[in-house]
Amino acid sequence: MKTIIAAYSRDLQGSRLTLRSALQSLSAATTPPQEQLRSCMRLFSIIQWIFSFLLMGGRRSEWVRNWSVWNYFRDYFPVQLVKTHNLPAGRNYIIGSHPHGILCIGAFCNFVTESTGFSKKFPGIRPHLTTLTGNFRLPILREYLMSGGLCPVNRNAIGYALSQKGRGNAVVIVVGGAAESLSCQPGVTTLILSRRQGFVRLALEHGADLVPSFSFGENDLYHQVNFSEGSILHAVQRKFQKLFGFAPCFFYGRGLTSPESMGFIPYSKPITTVVGEPVTVPQIKDPSPEIVDRYHNMYKHSLLKLFHEHKTKYGLGENAELHIL
Repeated sequence: MKTIIAAYSRDLQGSRLTLRSALQSLSAATTPPQEQLRSCMRLFSIIQWIFSFLLMGGRRSEWVRNWSVWNYFRDYFPVQLVKTHNLPAGRNYIIGSHPHGILCIGAFCNFVTESTGFSKKFPGIRPHLTTLTGNFRLPILREYLMSGGLCPVNRNAIGYALSQKGRGNAVVIVVGGAAESLSCQPGVTTLILSRRQGFVRLALEHGADLVPSFSFGENDLYHQVNFSEGSILHAVQRKFQKLFGFAPCFFYGRGLTSPESMGFIPYSKPITTVVGEPVTVPQIKDPSPEIVDRYHNMYKHSLLKLFHEHKTKYGLGENAELHIL
């Protein structure tokens, strides 16, 4: 497959191959057919994800959720889920997902699909991933987008998810949201969290424990073009974000036929999502701002502890810092 595609692009000497020579090269290839098929399936799964995320808001239908395509998707990066503490099934949880990568691959692959074995690592826990796209007002479009089992990131939807089948519910919230995606850069870890306290208030109202999670490597999948504060293009991004709920990002990865070329395919970098220590939260129907602030600080402390304990294990240096805005 790769050789046939290369027939329509320049080879290393800059010449062009004919279709016949490409087929001859394919027949002489030493790569086993099974490995060629797996490579093609990995590439297909990545392309499927990119277009479903960009064109349909990151949603995928139920057949994609249960199909083995997610296993190829997981192996491309690869993606893994690390458990550091138990999440007893007798409690409900709000899991904060950090950071907000351009495609949110860590959150989707680890919490929504079974490709990394979430149900075996956290038995009895039913995760629900929230998304802005669930807030569309067009009924048909909304129901189509919600067919994958996700829920809108609003008070009613989160409250409903936490009340299903008693205990053992976990709502996953990408806390930084669209604003955080604009600061996504390899080697730079910046979170939008200081003013995001709504998820803490919801946790208190429903008595759901707060659980930090961090996806190491999420920011290394693409190179993003950042515009400086005060520039016209940066202002356009912010305006677009306010109007539509997400920010247009300008980014690039590897090419379709070669890791050295430039294109729209994410780099094959490992993503490791580490689920940290839960913060036990009491149920308070109408928590005061002081109580919300207290548990918000406890959550930030748990997240910082998680980051610094695991950063050197998963690709970051000893001096790497986590910036919280």
